[in-house]
Amino acid sequence: MAEPELKSRSSRESVAKGASQEKIGAVEADPNRDGQIVEQPASPSTHMVPAPTATVPATDSPAKGEKIELKRSITLFNGVGMIIGTIIGSGIFVTPTGVVKETGSAGLSLIVWSACGVISTMGALCYAELGTTITKSGGDYTYILEVYGELVAFLKLWVEMLIIRPSSQYVVSLVFATYLLKPLYPNCPVPDSAAKLIACLCLTSLTFVNCISVRAATKVQDLFTASKLLALIIIIIFGFIQIGTGDVPYLTPEKAFEGSKLGVDNIVLALYSGLFAFGGWNYLNYVTEEMINPERNLPLSIIISMPIVTVVYVLTNLAYFTTISPEEMVESEAVAVSFGEYHLGVMSWLIPVFVGLSCFGAVNGSLFTSARLFYAGAREGQLPAALGLVHTDLFTPVPSLIFTCLLSMMYTISKDIFSVINLFSFFTWLCVGMAIAGMLWLRYTKPDLRRPIKVYLFIPVTFVLGCVFMIVVSFWAAPFECLVGSGIILTGIPAYLLGYKWKKPHVVQKVLEIFTMFCQKIFMSVPEEREQHEAAE
Repeated sequence: MAEPELKSRSSRESVAKGASQEKIGAVEADPNRDGQIVEQPASPSTHMVPAPTATVPATDSPAKGEKIELKRSITLFNGVGMIIGTIIGSGIFVTPTGVVKETGSAGLSLIVWSACGVISTMGALCYAELGTTITKSGGDYTYILEVYGELVAFLKLWVEMLIIRPSSQYVVSLVFATYLLKPLYPNCPVPDSAAKLIACLCLTSLTFVNCISVRAATKVQDLFTASKLLALIIIIIFGFIQIGTGDVPYLTPEKAFEGSKLGVDNIVLALYSGLFAFGGWNYLNYVTEEMINPERNLPLSIIISMPIVTVVYVLTNLAYFTTISPEEMVESEAVAVSFGEYHLGVMSWLIPVFVGLSCFGAVNGSLFTSARLFYAGAREGQLPAALGLVHTDLFTPVPSLIFTCLLSMMYTISKDIFSVINLFSFFTWLCVGMAIAGMLWLRYTKPDLRRPIKVYLFIPVTFVLGCVFMIVVSFWAAPFECLVGSGIILTGIPAYLLGYKWKKPHVVQKVLEIFTMFCQKIFMSVPEEREQHEAAE
């Protein structure tokens, strides 16, 4: 019996190879990477920006006549580096204080860190099933689109595009700039203008690397992931050396759990802080179509990387507690720097350098996946068609990458960017929970769908309950901010109706086509070539 097919909720117009421009009004079939076919009648009303029919001379094709699409070049090693490098940012070096502040003791803090690693691994395993069942790139957006429909998926895309991705990328690049410049301003704060300039240079340089080559971007990711792991391993080694001396007053059986806060509210907030530190484990699902053998490498990347991150996080905090008391850790502005000053002496400058490198790698991973998210949105017709173009020679989504960079740099004008980010503390957990709940729904409605990976039912059910818990905690801890964030999310509804559902007048369509043609010429990019098939019963 034929396997059920996953239905795409938008259609795309094809690129005409001749001088004439035609629009396809028949049924389109869109094969995914594993041979499944998704089909949907084309409809002009389902385009945010109609994809133009462009004249592409044969001479503009790649020398070897390769198909214009994002190529499969991400290996298992690259996948592991992507997950580890995205999860481990500056937080574990600078402020791993949220957990210990709520737990009150070293022993209980380490238990919470371990529990957060296990919970995050459960969610990542669910995404291994999702990524090998729905094999299109786009991550949460694609899964929500498949299960909940166009409006909910657009709202996800709307908030990610305007707030989540650009603001987080700018913040991490700003931390990178601050640590890079701090040696030049040892006795005073780093000037805002200088830090913002370096942050923008960080974003533009990484965007350039990502535009040039997927392989170059993944090599950068691998390099900086290795550097941050090296820094954490150095901290861990010095921690074990300190344990070997026996001088660890905060880890003795008598002191390890002294001052523990066992209240429900304390444990809840400690788990919330710990789970937030593990954010980023789902980013590899945004580039599924670019992975080599994703049915094997996506699950393996998750299975390898999540235990590594968990062990590194727990051992790093253990190392901190060999030298720094829980009370001092809560008060410290940069825990790793304080640790380095105690153990490394004149070489303590290495820690700030490694923090900067860690941030640089995290920005690279976020840019890489953000561009694929917006590319997927454009391919589904929910974002301007120009964002769905691929460079004819480099096979990278150049317009989407540049758009992501410009959005991030716009946050330089923000006076208090952290207030903006705090408005959406619940949003990530809402989307992840919806995606995994959708996986359970697909199991029920499409039991015969091909699933190379299928996790035990206990895992997704437990994780969905955990997501509900995180959302409730967010509203409990900051009700006003979450309500404001919810209101901003709802502003996507008129944007959805006007930009996506509205059947635009001919003049508007023409302007959008001209803009897309302009982008094609400026960025030497064309729409992805996708095979056409006759719809079959």
